[in-house]
This record gives sequence, structure tokens and C-alpha cells, in this order.
Amino acid sequence: MPTVTPDNWLDLSRVASPKVEGSVERPVKSVTTAPSGLEGEGFPVRRAFAGVSMSDIDPFVHMDQMGEVDYAPGEPKGTPWHPHRGFETVTYMIDGTFAHQDSHGGGGLITGGDTQWMTAGAGILHIETPPEELVVSGGLFHGIQLWVNLPAKDKMIAPKYQGLVADQVVLLSSSDGGSLVRIIAGEVGGHRGPGSTHTPMALVHASIAPGAMLELPWDPNFNALAYVLAGSGRVGSEARPVDVGQLVTFGPGDWLSASAGDNQDSRTVHFELLILGGQPIREPVEHYGPFVMNTRSEIMQALEDFEAGRLGQIPANALMPHVPDPNPIRVEHTGI
Repeated sequence: MPTVTPDNWLDLSRVASPKVEGSVERPVKSVTTAPSGLEGEGFPVRRAFAGVSMSDIDPFVHMDQMGEVDYAPGEPKGTPWHPHRGFETVTYMIDGTFAHQDSHGGGGLITGGDTQWMTAGAGILHIETPPEELVVSGGLFHGIQLWVNLPAKDKMIAPKYQGLVADQVVLLSSSDGGSLVRIIAGEVGGHRGPGSTHTPMALVHASIAPGAMLELPWDPNFNALAYVLAGSGRVGSEARPVDVGQLVTFGPGDWLSASAGDNQDSRTVHFELLILGGQPIREPVEHYGPFVMNTRSEIMQALEDFEAGRLGQIPANALMPHVPDPNPIRVEHTGI
């Protein structure tokens, strides 16, 4: 995976071992396999939270693994302009490039290791689409989109955009040097990532070398989830086996563990995990399409506001999906 990876993990600061007297390792509560689907204009996704209770993923609402897919020329796809209200979208690019623009002035390219953090709040329109050069050339595309809920008191805050580039991510090594820990948001073991969040949470991408074990301190007030991006290994105090495309929910405790199998498949060098959790909001959730509110009437109001243009306007210089010419002009060179 090309997302930011230093040459020598041993040069990094270490995450202190969480195994102290009285600390409790988190057990595994459930393991589920994400079904496949299509999003936007038809790009493939895995629905990471499908079949999992909302109470187990709170404060999160939805997460897609986008790809991993190696597009042929002309195949890359994204999303058209669409609205959001009531939550934050987090797009983490592992491979490939997405271009973003929104009605509040945010935008830019998101490439390998970058994160786009968009607070929809009271309402926003945005687009995420592969740039023209990627559509023309094709190429590898892989990322994550996470929806983070906002409590009722913050659902109508002003929209905001954060573009976090790869070199802002906090890089650490595990206490034994066998794992690379990338902190994107939140605090882990006294180290804080660059993402600014309204809802208290943490987001980490860990790469675990074959045969190594990661023991990661985790805020006991947060829930804890782990999604397998690539490879296989074992997780939790029971050492439950997990594979690519599976989501783990953990029970309560002070720290969690994951270990990589001695042999990974040909597609990956390391056991790759996205580890996330947050302070549960514990409020009613009404989720309809691109809106996440507390009541049905608030959903109806969001629909009415969108139709009336009150969630924003597509800007005059709007980015639009690139559509390849189905009949390109071909010039024959005869030579002189």
C-alpha cells in the first residue's frame, strides 16, 4: 500500500506498551464480513458496517471500503454533485486520486495517504470524482469513506473542510518495532493526529509485519472497531482469526491487540487494519440517503431544504465528472 510508509519503522517514536497492572485487554464482540455493492456512478465498494448494530458503531453511521480496484482506461468513476446534512464525511485515500469540490469553498486533490474531512453540518453540496488524467489512463484506486455522526446540538453548525496531507499524519512504531501506526485523528497513547473532530474519536491505520503483534492503548470511554484492509491475522484477547473485508467490534477494556499471520497473500506485505472508535452519542438516529438526523421530521425538512436550494448552490466553476469521448479522433502519421 503506497500510503505514507517510512523506510525504517525503528526510527519512529514508540507506542508505550499498554499492558500495565490492572489494565484489561478488549475481547472480540463480533466479526462480520462486508458485502459488496456499488456507489456513486458505479464504483465498487464494501459496506463495512452492514449487519452491525448501530449501538455498536455509534458515533459512526456508515463506512465504505472503495475498491481496491485496478481500473482500465476510461473506467474510473466517482460521485456526482449531491447533498449532505447532519454529520461529517471522512475520505482516506490509500491509493489513487480523488478530486473534491463543495458549495462552501472547500476542495482539492486527495492522493495516497491524504484525508479529506468535510463537516456537512447544516448542509452542503459536494462532488468527489477521479481527475481527467486518471479517467484517461486508468489505474489503482483504493480508499475509505467514513460517516461520523454529530450530536443534535451540532447538527446545524456551519460547514467546514479540512484537507489533511499524508505528511501531517503522526507516525509511530509499536513497542516491539513490528508495526507501523498512523494516527489520522484523535489521541492514542499520548500522541495526537492532525484531524479536528466535533465528536470525540480516534482513527488509525496500522500495518503489522508478518508474525508481529500490535498492542494498542485505547480510550476506555470509546468503543473500538477494526476493519481489515488487506491480509489476515488474529485480533482480541481470544485471538480470533480475521481476513480482508471483515469488521471486528471489540468489547470494553483499556487496550486492544492484533497479530499478523506468518504468511500473507501475494497482494500484501503486511496485515493492514483500520482501527477506529469514539465516544458514543447515544441519541436517536434517522438516516435517509445523504442525511443523518435525529427525527423523521428533520429528515423531511432536510429534503425540503435541499429541493429549495437552501443546502447550497453548485458553484459557477463547478468540477464535473470527466466522461471519455466514445469516438476519439485518431490522427494517422504517414511520415514525410
